[in-house]
Amino acid sequence: MSGTAAAPTGTAALSIQGLHKSFGQLEVLRGIDLEVAEHEVIALIGASGSGKSTLLRCVNLIEPIDGGRILIEGEEITARGVDVNRIRRRVGIVFQAFNLFPHMRVIDNVTLGPRKALRHSRAEAEAMALLERFGLAEKARDYPDRLSGGQQQRVAIVRALAMRPDLLLLDEVTSALDPELVAEVLNVIRELASGGMTMLIATHEMGFARDIASRVCFLDQGRILEQGPPAQIFASPAEARTRQFLNRIIEAGRL
Repeated sequence: MSGTAAAPTGTAALSIQGLHKSFGQLEVLRGIDLEVAEHEVIALIGASGSGKSTLLRCVNLIEPIDGGRILIEGEEITARGVDVNRIRRRVGIVFQAFNLFPHMRVIDNVTLGPRKALRHSRAEAEAMALLERFGLAEKARDYPDRLSGGQQQRVAIVRALAMRPDLLLLDEVTSALDPELVAEVLNVIRELASGGMTMLIATHEMGFARDIASRVCFLDQGRILEQGPPAQIFASPAEARTRQFLNRIIEAGRL
């Protein structure tokens, strides 16, 4: 098996140690070990049901874990008594469903967190700068139903960034989009990667994972079966199950 965790130098931005998670009798995560260095972009790939989304939800503390530990910059966030809201301010997450508040304008969606949680006096100015950066400034006073799916997803990413997270989790953020809208969202993520944002990305976009990731982790039945640089994983995977998965992707014309 090729799933041993890489060991970045210094304190890892994210360290996952022996993580287990079950839903009733269904064991979804079966001893995940993973370390993510600062500025690293990790792509999680694997079939539906392999545990990618559950892993991200555990890191954001949306789902309680059943065993193991998760640390952010050396602090165990799964320890008893940890302030969950404080951790979520450090760990942003964006889902495939945009989850924007439909009754609030774009600018209000983006500034809600910084105003309420961070007490930022310049929340609107900073939000406008982010919207400008990602080509959304002209949509600031619109409501979400006036935006395309791609624009709504970009707003969701901006909303997460407005909280100034140390780590950004992206859960299949293009899955709900029409194919022609996927590129505009992926371009935003490319820009974040080039700017040094630490990211953990669950994706079915294999070409994107190959182009942007520092490291690719293949999940199978709740375990990281194999991980390594994109060139190695996509060109010469060591595990037969990884090869089988990628061959199906190639046959479907998605790689």
